[in-house]
Amino acid sequence: MVEEPIAFLRACARPAARSEYWGGEAGLRGDEQRFDRRELAQILRVYGRMVAAGEWRDYAIDFLSDRAVFSVFRHASDLPLYTIEKQPKLRARQGQYVVLTASGHVLKRGRELAQVLHLFDRKLFRALAPV
Repeated sequence: MVEEPIAFLRACARPAARSEYWGGEAGLRGDEQRFDRRELAQILRVYGRMVAAGEWRDYAIDFLSDRAVFSVFRHASDLPLYTIEKQPKLRARQGQYVVLTASGHVLKRGRELAQVLHLFDRKLFRALAPV
């Protein structure tokens, strides 16, 4: 009896990340927003400090048609504690970067990512303070 291999099909129409070109601006699709290398480095620097403090444990990155989202989790099975979003359409009005809570409340919004991420520095000091 000859066994046939099992073919697993993806639920989405998008190909696997290994087969698609992701480098530079030429790799962008017209319908997706992304974090650039500098922005992602700033976010991951804050994420690393909060992981070292024991506050955060997991993250997820989503690239949607109108925004890029970096979600932070305390546990992998929970809802995200915070989401850091980049919405380029709001650049001229309110600022393209925003930090949201799990309930959807806006904690900080601004034009510069470093200014918005400064919100977590205060939370980090509170997490490291002796009890």
